[in-house]
Amino acid sequence: MTTGVRRRLGVEERRQQLIGVALELFSRRSPDEVSIDEIASAAGISRPLVYHYFPGKLSLYEAALQRAADDLAARFVEPHEGPLGARLLRVMGRYFDFVDEHGPGFSALMRGGPAVPAGGTCSMSTVSTTNALIDSVRQAAYVQVLSHLGVTDPPARLELVVRSWISLAESTALIWLDGRRIPRAELESQLVHDFAALASVSAAYDEEMGALLRRVFKEEPADGPFADLAGRLLTLAS
Repeated sequence: MTTGVRRRLGVEERRQQLIGVALELFSRRSPDEVSIDEIASAAGISRPLVYHYFPGKLSLYEAALQRAADDLAARFVEPHEGPLGARLLRVMGRYFDFVDEHGPGFSALMRGGPAVPAGGTCSMSTVSTTNALIDSVRQAAYVQVLSHLGVTDPPARLELVVRSWISLAESTALIWLDGRRIPRAELESQLVHDFAALASVSAAYDEEMGALLRRVFKEEPADGPFADLAGRLLTLAS
């Protein structure tokens, strides 16, 4: 009979384990409510050992936010196959998977509310770090959407549409987390419709946007999300 020996983790392995444990705890509760003792207990190590790898909860929080931001940005990566409406719908599905699984952490990331130990203060550098992470997610999403549109040098109106849509997705997700009163699948579809609506309004004012939209709509199937929006609008007008 052999006896299992617990393998000692290397420095980077232990750091990554602690980040994962902290992210999991921050995903279930507000980061302000999670203590170093809880993180240590969940990781199966002592409180002093946590401080050996991270100088404090704030630095561990920032590392967890970095991982969350990287994960969230990756949700916008989608193969360039099939019509745009279906692609955006899959992206929104993965986006809301993250929101659903990491509610408090998502709120903390998007609202820029850093975890501060009891009696502690929030440094300007922490706020700057959090804001930079938020901006990195937004920029990654922006680049991905442009790539799906086949545009490398977007005109001003297109940039406005895409960035406005990304902000709308954020605010929609934050509001949805407060009670989840609207079925998630409906919101995912609605956000895809919102993109088409924002682009259509812009196209009404600009021929370049109109040409882009005609190209996109030409590739959309009759049973796709964009066609569904057109049908709903026609029903309202009748």
